[in-house]
Amino acid sequence: MDKSGVVQIVVAIKGILARMDAISSVPLPKNEPVYTYAPGSKERAELEAALNAAYTAGPKDLVGVYGAERRPGGGHELAVTMPSEHAHVLGITHQTTKEDALAAINAALGVAPEWANTSIDDRAAIFLRAAELITGPYRAKINAASMLGQGKTAQQAEIDSACELADFLRFNVAYARQIYAEQPNSSPTIWDRLDYRPLDGFVYAITPFNFTAIAGNLPSSPALMGNVAIWKPSVTQQFAASVFADILKEAGLPDGVINMLPGHGKEISEVALAHESLAGIHFTGSTRTFQSIWSEIGQNIHRYRSYPRLVGETGGKDFVLAHSSANPEVLVTALIRGSFEYTGQKCSAASRSYIARSVWEKIKDDLIAKTNAIKVGDVRDLSNFTSALIDERAYNKLVGAIEKAKAEPDAQIIAGGGYDRSVGWYVQPTLVTSTNLANDVFTTEFFGPLLGIYVYEDSEYETIVKHIDATSAYALTGSIIADDRRAIGIAEVGLRNAAGNFYINDKPTGAVVGQQPFGGGRASGTNDKAGSVWNLIRWVSPRAIKESLVPLKTIDYPHMW
Repeated sequence: MDKSGVVQIVVAIKGILARMDAISSVPLPKNEPVYTYAPGSKERAELEAALNAAYTAGPKDLVGVYGAERRPGGGHELAVTMPSEHAHVLGITHQTTKEDALAAINAALGVAPEWANTSIDDRAAIFLRAAELITGPYRAKINAASMLGQGKTAQQAEIDSACELADFLRFNVAYARQIYAEQPNSSPTIWDRLDYRPLDGFVYAITPFNFTAIAGNLPSSPALMGNVAIWKPSVTQQFAASVFADILKEAGLPDGVINMLPGHGKEISEVALAHESLAGIHFTGSTRTFQSIWSEIGQNIHRYRSYPRLVGETGGKDFVLAHSSANPEVLVTALIRGSFEYTGQKCSAASRSYIARSVWEKIKDDLIAKTNAIKVGDVRDLSNFTSALIDERAYNKLVGAIEKAKAEPDAQIIAGGGYDRSVGWYVQPTLVTSTNLANDVFTTEFFGPLLGIYVYEDSEYETIVKHIDATSAYALTGSIIADDRRAIGIAEVGLRNAAGNFYINDKPTGAVVGQQPFGGGRASGTNDKAGSVWNLIRWVSPRAIKESLVPLKTIDYPHMW
C-alpha cells in the first residue's frame, strides 16, 4: 500500500473515532403533514398510479426475511386478496415452518451482539432514513398497498401508513435519546452511570391487520433500542408489510436484526414461545390470543434465560357518552367518524354510545340520515367514505351480530343493517338502539361498523357514568361530549380507569404519536403507550455502573478510630 492509501485509512479512522466521541442531538421530531388527495392534486395522481400499478401487476411473490435470506417459507401457499374485491389476488406468500422459524431465531441471535454494540446514532440513522423513504419515494406505494390489501380509504391509509409510521420512527429516536440521557447522580470521588442494554435474547413482535404503522412499529421500536426481532405480520397485512421490509433493507438495516416471518402464528409461536432466548413479546391483536400467549409463557417460565417482557394492546369496547349539554353537530360527527371510519376496524372505534334523551331527540333524524348516506365501496374510488371488512371471518361475525339484533325484542336497527359478499366483504354502517344495557351491542367487541345506542334520561347521567365503567372488561378509549364543565369533570373522575385514552368533545379514535400516547388497561392490554418513552423503556435492561475515581485503601471506618 502506498503512502496516500495509509493516509486515507488514518483519516478515516480519526473520523470514526471523532464521530464516536461526539455527543450528538437528534433531529427534532415533527408530525408528518397529512396529504388531502384532493382532486387535481399531485399526490392524488401519484396514488392513483400506484393503485393501478399494484392492482394490474398480477400476484406478487411475498417472501419472508430469514436472516440474510429473502425467500418463501417452506409451508403451503397463502393467497393475499383484496377485501373490496376478494377474488382478486394481490400476492402469494408461504407459511413459515418451524424449521424456518428456528433458522430466523438463530440468524437474529447470531447478529445480536454486533447490533447491541452498534451506537445509538447508527441505529437511529437507519430508522430516520426509513421515515424519509416512507414519506418520500415510497409514500404512494405503501399507501396503495394498505388500501388494496387492508381495505383502507386514501385518508385512512395516509394517516396510518405514511404519517403515523414515519411519526413512530422519528419520535422513537427522540424518546430513545431521552432515555439514554437519564443518568443518576454521583457522589464525590464516584462516577455513577446507567448502561441501557438491550434485552438478553430476541423480541417476538406479533402485529395486526388493521394498521401498517403498528405493524412497522412493533418490531422496529425494540430494534432501535438494540434488540433483534422476530416479526410475524398478519397474513391480511402482508402486502404492505412486504413494502416496509423493502424500506428497511434500503435504509440499511443489517440482515438478521428484524426477521419477517409470513403466515399464521401457530407454527411460529410454537418455536418462539418455547425458545430459551425469548426476551420479550410486542403484541397487538385479540385479547384471547394475548392471554393465551401470556399463559404459555407462564407455563414455560422455567425454560427462559430471563423473564420475558410482555407488552400488549388488545381489544376494546369503546364508548361515547353524550351529556344533555352536548353540541348536536359535534356529537353526530364524533359518532359517525368514531364508529365507521375504516369500517369500524380500529381497536379504538366507538361501538357503544350512551346519549341523553334531550340530545337524542335533536340528533336522531340527522344521525340516521347521515349514516344511511355513507358511501361504501372499492377503495380505488376515492369518493367512498369507507370500504369492506378485512375477510370472510370478520364479515360472518358482523352479519351474525346484525341478524341477532334484528331478532331481539329489546333492540332495533334504525340505520344500515345490509350486507353483501358477492364482490367484497361489505357490511353497511349500522345503528342499533336497545333498551337493555346488557345487550351484546354494549358488551361484545364485534370489530366492525356496528354502533349500539342507549338513550338514558337526562337525570340519570351519574348513574350511566358508573354503568359505563362497570359494564365492559375493556378499557381502551372513550369520549365525553358535553359543554357543561361539571359534567365533564364527573366523567373524567368516574371513568378514570375505563379508558387509557380519554377524549373530551372528540371521537375516541385518531391518537397521534407525540401527542396522545396510545394504550389501555384491563382486558385491553398492558398500557405501555405505543409512541412514547414508556414503551421504549420496556425494551432495555439498565445496568448500573459505579466507578471509584479515588478507590478506598483501608478497611477502617471513622467510628473505629
